[in-house]
Order: sequence, then C-alpha cells, then structure tokens
Amino acid sequence: MSHALAGGRPLPMIAHPVPGAAAQPERVNPLPARKLGGRYKLSDFTFLRTLGTGSFGRVHLVRSQHNQRFYAVKVLRKAHVVKMKQVEHANNEHHVLSIVRHPFLVNLWGTFQDPTFLYLVMDFVPGGELFTLLRQSRRFPQQVAKFYISEVALAIDFLHKHDIIYRDLKPENILLGVDGHLKLIDFGFAKDIAGSNGMCWTLCGTPDYLAPEVIRAQGYNASVDWWSLGVLLFEMLAGYPPFYTEDGNPIKLYEKILAGNIHYPSFFEAGVKDLLSSLLTADLSKRYGNLLRGSRDIFAHMWFAEIDWECLYRKEIPAPYIPNITVDGDASQFEKYPEIDVAEYARTDLPDEFPNMFPEF
Repeated sequence: MSHALAGGRPLPMIAHPVPGAAAQPERVNPLPARKLGGRYKLSDFTFLRTLGTGSFGRVHLVRSQHNQRFYAVKVLRKAHVVKMKQVEHANNEHHVLSIVRHPFLVNLWGTFQDPTFLYLVMDFVPGGELFTLLRQSRRFPQQVAKFYISEVALAIDFLHKHDIIYRDLKPENILLGVDGHLKLIDFGFAKDIAGSNGMCWTLCGTPDYLAPEVIRAQGYNASVDWWSLGVLLFEMLAGYPPFYTEDGNPIKLYEKILAGNIHYPSFFEAGVKDLLSSLLTADLSKRYGNLLRGSRDIFAHMWFAEIDWECLYRKEIPAPYIPNITVDGDASQFEKYPEIDVAEYARTDLPDEFPNMFPEF
C-alpha cells in the first residue's frame, strides 16, 4: 500500500508491545442511557455540505453556532423511515448510541426532531471511509490490516459486553479520524439484546458480510459480528471478500456463503488463515467468539501476539496512515454529492404524521 495516498504521511507500525497483556477486561455493568433527545434545534447549526446519502436521508457537515465546532448531522425523513419499516432501527440507533462511549465508536452528542425529520448530531470524523482507502490501495499489507482489524475487534467486543450486536460491519461503516484511528459509524442495525436470551431473527446487514445462520433465518446471536470481522479481515488482506458473485446476484451469493468454500490467496500466511478459519465457520460450536472463552480466543490468537491491547485502546500505537486534513472542518476525504436545499428542514408549517413513533428524539 502506498502510504502517500491522498497526501497522507506514514507513521511507524506496532511498536513496543507488552508480552502477556490482558486479552480483555471482565464483563462490565450495564451503561446508563444519556438523555440526548431535544438537546439541539436546527438553528443551532450552519449546514455546510453533504457527507453521504442513504435510503432514508443524508449526513451533513455542520458547524455549531455556539462553540464553532464541526459535527456530522444525520437527517432521516420520518415518512421514509416508516414506509420502509425502519422505525425500530431508527429508535435502536438512538438507544445504542445513547449508552455507548468508546474510542473506536462514533459519539452521539444529541438528537432532535421536527414534524418531518429526525436529526442525530454526531462526531465529524474527517478522514473518510476505510472503504475508500482500501479501494485506492487495492489491499492492505498484513501489518496495516492487523492494526485496523484490532481496533475494530476492540469496538465489537465492547458492544458485546453491553449486550449489543452491531450487525452491519463493513469498510463503508468505518471512518478514519484525524489521527488515523478508526470510528465505527451507522448503528441503524445495532440491537440491544439484553433480556432477549441474546437472540435475533431479523434478516439485516450487507449481503457479502452475512453469517450463514442469518441467511438461514434460524435465529442468531452476537457471534455474527465475529463472522463479519473475518469477512472484513479477508477483504482487507485480499482486496475482495471471501464470498462474492460477478453479477451481484444475492441468491447466488447466499448459496456460496452457505456452501462455505473459501479459497485463500497464496500470499496469506498460516497464522491469518488459522484465525480466519476459526471466524469464518458456520459451525457455531467451533467459531471463535462463540466458545467458552468468548472473545478471549480471538484476542489471544497467535496472529495478534505482538498487539498490546491496552496500548491500542489508549491510541498509543501510531496509525499506519494519517489522512491529509489541512484545517478543522476539512471534508475533502469524502465524496462529493449533489446538494439539496436545506431550507426544507426548516419548515414548521407541516403536520407531524408520526407524533409518537420516535419518542426519544
């Protein structure tokens, strides 16, 4: 990989690991939800440009009128959310982000709503998508992939310790901070499974990353995220996912995932193939992350032997790539999108057709 991509400058990789560092802390107590609803209003922000678009709305770069800081505001049109049967997912995203705080998870600062839209005010993470960096690089060298997948693993493990399944792990949902460290974003598919025996049945996620048990609709637990971690690691190292179809046919893709035949490139070393085979297994009695030791099997795997997990958590290990961010609020690492007239957001003369569906906003 060229570390000079997009003008970024290289930094040294993993340095001074501490042998025998603890694989993971003990399970923690439930986190209290922060009261985030109604903390802001539209006039608190100046809308600058679009950072991304989706099925239900878009994400804008904004600047606070009060502290002059830059934020990302996700705007969802209520009618689209209701029509696409995504009410539960929108409320789940609010709930999950109201209880989690972690170095590698995006932070939600507050939410608000008007008759037509829902608004989530989050960190602006200026380095762009890991997806973009991966496509420019074609594939990552092993040490670079190891750094990124290690930070993702810490974030996923934190969520699981608080009974949350992420369910949408993919390079597009991982952003690079100004320091080169990662932030997981988009918690629309995340679900709090406390009190539900740890099981889900909803078919959701990105096809390339779906675990076999999700496709079979037989009920699944948090170990689907460890399957997705394996898919992500494979894609980082190979430049393509372990299961794919040339024509994008989802049925053919699901058949390949269920068949489970993985062809490892010749340059994959034995250690990473051993780790991947323990993550990308349909047999839940063998999948790492779902066994008696839980995530300890992953963090203690020989492929991660040089990682000091405590140092990584504290961001004391330099990132392999630093985005070229020139000034605060620089959004040049994001694609350009056609802009809309944000005056639509300011309308207050319309009735609220869904007054009770999003009570926490």
